[in-house]
Formats: sequence, structure tokens, C-alpha cells
Amino acid sequence: MIRVFLVWFLLSTTASAQVVVFASASLKEPVDRIAAEFPDVTVSYAASGTLARQVTQGAPADVILLAHIDWMNYLRDGGFVQPQTVADFASNSLVMISPSGGDDIALTGSAIADVLGQGRIATGLTSAVPAGIYAKEALIHLGLWDTFADHLAEVDNVRAALALVARGQAPIGIVYATDARVSDAVQIIATFPTNSHAPIRYTGALTAQGGDSGAAFLNMIAAAQGQMVFSEAGFLPPVPH
Repeated sequence: MIRVFLVWFLLSTTASAQVVVFASASLKEPVDRIAAEFPDVTVSYAASGTLARQVTQGAPADVILLAHIDWMNYLRDGGFVQPQTVADFASNSLVMISPSGGDDIALTGSAIADVLGQGRIATGLTSAVPAGIYAKEALIHLGLWDTFADHLAEVDNVRAALALVARGQAPIGIVYATDARVSDAVQIIATFPTNSHAPIRYTGALTAQGGDSGAAFLNMIAAAQGQMVFSEAGFLPPVPH
């Protein structure tokens, strides 16, 4: 299935675009704005783990923008990105959401259980999707993992988790603060402490095949104009490390 997709992707994108950008699903709004300034750029969105694996299998990306440093390290260690181009460009906060109309809650087992009822907590796959990985770390840190691990609805990217809550199919979701901004159908009911999970680092790089046009796009993201776009979308500056 993945090989079929990659063949289709290669045939359908390289003919129409000189630069192909792979980006984490949570980056859609700001990256779309920046890409609009480049007539030769096409962007493909998915979970960071999915994109990283596709690059290792030969997908024709020139730039990759990921939401978890482990996936970028995976690509760097395998020689799939140009190591000197790897750099952080933004960060984010992790939040708990509900359909609009709910009340703020404390991040305690009883408070979450009251809102959850017989439903499930929507989030990314806790073994692969960055939002899910951060969610698991936060729940473990707060002593809530054992209580709610069996009550998760794990999906293949953070926007899918957002959609479950927006449609009322899940009473609670764990997503990024920027995701909550893009839907009027949800609201933030709690924000996870920053020390409850690893810093949410967005990292970009040129792939091994990326050239000057890809570098120009990557440079725009790091430049003042690109950083303003991310700020206006609610993203935070890169985390010092």
C-alpha cells in the first residue's frame, strides 16, 4: 500500500512542482501561507512518523518539517537529511480540548472522568505520532496513564484527533494549542504543564536530495517573515536547548 502511494506521489507531484515539502499535519496553516509565496512548492501533510518513513522509502521530498526531534534524528542518523540544515523553527503547547460549550477542568483523574463519561480521549498514536507521544508522556507524568490508557482513541495524526472532538465523536482530545485555534467547534479546557512532557520542538531540514530551491523555502521559515507567520498562527518560538 505504501509503495503504491509512493509511486503515485512521485508521478503526480514531480511533474507539477520543483520543490516538494513534507510537513507535520499541525503545521498546515502557517506552512500553507509561506508556500503561497513560492509558485514552485507543493506541500504534503501527515503525521511526522509517516512522513519520516516515507522519506526513508524514497519519497521525493526536498524539505521535511517535523513535530518531534526523535523522527528528525532518525532521518539524520540514516543519512536521509543534510545534517548541517537541521534546525528548530517553532514550538507549541499541549492542551486538552472538548466540544465547544464545556468548562475548564483540573488535570485530575476525577475531573477528566466526569467529562469523559463512557467516551474516549482522542489523540495521535502514542507510539508514533508526536502529539500522541507527548500526550502519553504528560499523562504518565501526572499519574493518569494507568487510569486512561485503555480509554484512548488513537488516530494517525493530530488533526484527525481534532476532528473527532469537533464532530462530537469524542468528548475529550489531546492536541496542540494551535490545533484548537483552527476549529470553532472545540475549546481548550486544560493546558498541560510544560514540564509534564518533552519540549514540543518543530524541526526542519533539507532531505538528501534537496537543493537550492528547497533551501530558499527552509530559509524563509527561519527568517523574520516566516517567524511572524508562525507567531500569528499561535506557535511559540523555538525552545532553547
